[in-house]
Amino acid sequence: MTGDEMIALSRKHTLFEWSAQSKVDPIPVARAKGIYFWTPEGKRFIDFNSQLMCVNIGHGDARVVRAIQEQAAVLAYANPFMVTEARARLGAKLAEIAPGDIDVFFFTNGGAEANENAIKLARLATGRHKILARYRSYHGATAGAMTLTGDPRRWASEPGIPGVVHVLDPYHGIERGWDTAAESLTMLEEVIQLEGSHTIAAFFLETVTGTNGLLVPPDGYLEGVRELCTKYGILMVCDEVMAGFGRTGEWFAIDHWKVVPDMITMAKGLTSAYVPLGAVGMRRALADHFKDKVFYGGLTYNSHPLACAAALATIQVYEEDKLLENARRMGVLMKELTADLSRRHPSVGVARSIGLFGLVELVRDRAKKTPLAPFNGTSDEMAALGKFFRQEGLYTFVRWNSFFTNPPLCITEPEMREAFGIIDRGLEITDRAVK
Repeated sequence: MTGDEMIALSRKHTLFEWSAQSKVDPIPVARAKGIYFWTPEGKRFIDFNSQLMCVNIGHGDARVVRAIQEQAAVLAYANPFMVTEARARLGAKLAEIAPGDIDVFFFTNGGAEANENAIKLARLATGRHKILARYRSYHGATAGAMTLTGDPRRWASEPGIPGVVHVLDPYHGIERGWDTAAESLTMLEEVIQLEGSHTIAAFFLETVTGTNGLLVPPDGYLEGVRELCTKYGILMVCDEVMAGFGRTGEWFAIDHWKVVPDMITMAKGLTSAYVPLGAVGMRRALADHFKDKVFYGGLTYNSHPLACAAALATIQVYEEDKLLENARRMGVLMKELTADLSRRHPSVGVARSIGLFGLVELVRDRAKKTPLAPFNGTSDEMAALGKFFRQEGLYTFVRWNSFFTNPPLCITEPEMREAFGIIDRGLEITDRAVK
């Protein structure tokens, strides 16, 4: 099919997410390899967002494709009350790489369902009903995960599930900046006390916040959250759906701080999105609660053999190709390149990154740190920047006053410099808006 034919049929017969349907302008994709994808007409794009921050190993890896094919040929499906070799091996492998004593896993179809089941696990294990979550967060689009979400995508789904309480983050936007860890933890403890610690089952947080600003927590914050959760008997749940599997240069972002949460949710990079799969990892003591008590949760595709086989092959690619090491090495280069952009482009307000998880916030006025687009909105300049990226063959996530730098972990230095060359030229557009 041509690109126009694909778009026409898709617009006629399918619904696009997070969009007014008359406004959608999708990119038709025919094939992909490494850090690139192509339209049916042959236009090449640098995938500088790993699609939706998920194709961590890069596109079209033959080892993962072969593992999926081989599993499909032998056993395409078994219901979740049965066991398969792929399920058994994946649980054991995840236990090797997960933080601390997290060594039991419940498999889901994706990240939102992982968070949904983490809510169930927390409430069943503690007998408490409230869940804390942060405002600058996104946890998924299903009912419970959407209620956990703090950003404006939550509004249309309210009132949502009962018992969710949102708290402020250490970061308050580019104009107001950061709290110290101590200030943010003091606020968190006050909320815990005012809500009644005996009513709170869990605190959900993205270890490194993703689409709400690529927020790397200040030193001492995650350690302090762990201490408060332990003090009050609250389960600490780290959402690593986006930050996990090498994205930050470690298996999981929480590894940078040597903190062990009670649960960790994952998806995306678990299979590099070759097949849908998510999981909730939990500490042994939490899993033991369900030895003699029923876990009231289940999914038709829990532990799907194709997905488990894809995950095992994907993890092997991370190891064989030393992609965590490459993420750290290329992450250093990315910091250097964004620092260079900041020196030369007055519209660059701030750049944040950890490993190959990055974002650049753009401003109209550096001294006042006035964002180039309003909260939960866009601007002509940001729209023009996004259009320029697309014209020049760079695909990345442009949201509010920011754009993301999240390439596949297999990226090389020449490929990185090629992408930043396009960004460099694009920022001439936004520089013209600076006062």
